[in-house]
Amino acid sequence: VQLVESGGGLVQAGGSLRLSCAASGFTFDDYDIGWFRQAPGKEREGVSCIKSSASSAYYADSVKGRFTISRDNAKNTVTLQMNSLKPEDTAAYTCAVWLTCGTPLYESWGQGTQVTVAS
Repeated sequence: VQLVESGGGLVQAGGSLRLSCAASGFTFDDYDIGWFRQAPGKEREGVSCIKSSASSAYYADSVKGRFTISRDNAKNTVTLQMNSLKPEDTAAYTCAVWLTCGTPLYESWGQGTQVTVAS
């Protein structure tokens, strides 16, 4: 299993970033996939997940209405569009195969990409 994230960076509060994850080594459209994040000194938080069929998605309360997850099963990619970013969104964002959307348990994950939101 390989999950490779891209798209992190530094953005001003109120700005947007788009994270992408390229997956390989498994049957992508058999699995729920999404993102978790972790900031220094804070617990890991499951941010968003999309079902294998893309029929539904899960969002943490902290990002609802601001983040949108999507997947392309033909290209084995998942994308997290992050709008109206806040300083508290600053964290390492990691793409992960979820046991099931809504349950913050992960079967495998990538190296992560840093998102920093400046106030």
